Amino acid sequence: KEKENILIDTLINIDRAILLFFNGSNSLFLDGMMQAWTSGFTWIPLYVALFYLIVKNNETMAQIGLIVLGAALCLILDGGVIELLVKPFVERLRPINDPSLKQLLDIVPGTYENSFSFFSAHAANTFSIAIFFSLLIKNRLFTAFMLLWSFVNCYTRLYLGVHFPSDVLIGLLYGGCIGATVYILYNKVCKKLLFKKSFFSTQYTATGYAISDIEMVLIVMCLIILYTIFRGILCFV
Repeated sequence: KEKENILIDTLINIDRAILLFFNGSNSLFLDGMMQAWTSGFTWIPLYVALFYLIVKNNETMAQIGLIVLGAALCLILDGGVIELLVKPFVERLRPINDPSLKQLLDIVPGTYENSFSFFSAHAANTFSIAIFFSLLIKNRLFTAFMLLWSFVNCYTRLYLGVHFPSDVLIGLLYGGCIGATVYILYNKVCKKLLFKKSFFSTQYTATGYAISDIEMVLIVMCLIILYTIFRGILCFV
């Protein structure tokens, strides 16, 4: 029992040490950029662009609806389960609300989260969507951008002090499993409904998505990143 307690205390201390390493900075620019990046509203244009990509590259409403249902299922199994079941059950305080820790944190003004910490819905949601759409589209550059989007979102949660590293790690593992599982289910349904298609062209991915439309999504992501940089500059000025 004593060895178990020592191990748990060691893991908690490592968790806190990693958090303190990644938390905050002396840069107002980074403060503003991280706050903008972590906001769900910032990425609404990305979701619209992804929806456009799906509509443009699928022939029937059934195909489109199935993909939208898959994405929605990812969010329900991630955010819904975490916020309604896991967090209220575990009741782990966020770092910025933990009396034993918050005095050590560099808290960005305006950062406030009242819900519990374990585990990160941001990590689970973004990673499940990144995995689901990457498996769906099958384009390396698109996958790289989507993974970058998710990982930086995870970093912002540590930077702002609203999650412990273990919250983020478990969120990534859970979200990855959900995204992959939902895609497997989607793929099985597609095969039964004869929706599966294969393309052999430099203009399309293997799953039939036009490279030009994928590039449009990537341009939208780049513009959003520029917006977060602009938000950081405004805070710095």
